[in-house]
Amino acid sequence: MQNYEIPRNYKGEGRILYIFSTKGLIYTCVGAGIGLIFYLIFKILGFSMIGLLITIIFASIGFAIGTLKVPETANLEITKKTGGENIDDVIMRWIKFKKNGKKIYVYKPEEETKDGK
Repeated sequence: MQNYEIPRNYKGEGRILYIFSTKGLIYTCVGAGIGLIFYLIFKILGFSMIGLLITIIFASIGFAIGTLKVPETANLEITKKTGGENIDDVIMRWIKFKKNGKKIYVYKPEEETKDGK
């Protein structure tokens, strides 16, 4: 009798509390931290429920940025180019694009000509 190893599904092993990946948890905490600033301001003004709601919205935005991917659809120009990539990667590339004066550097290997040069 032979032994067969059953392949193990490693997807999701790096998850915390089942829904949070490490990157998603970090982005959620950053979003919640920004929201807590608004919570403290609204708590001082006596609108603590509005501040709590803003904190939850910012935490949700952080979770979405850290976890979700850009959908692949052919309807919009941006989704044709970035479909399937993480949202945070797209945002970081956009920031670098704006920072470099709207220049993109593409490194392409030289093509050989017919004469071998």
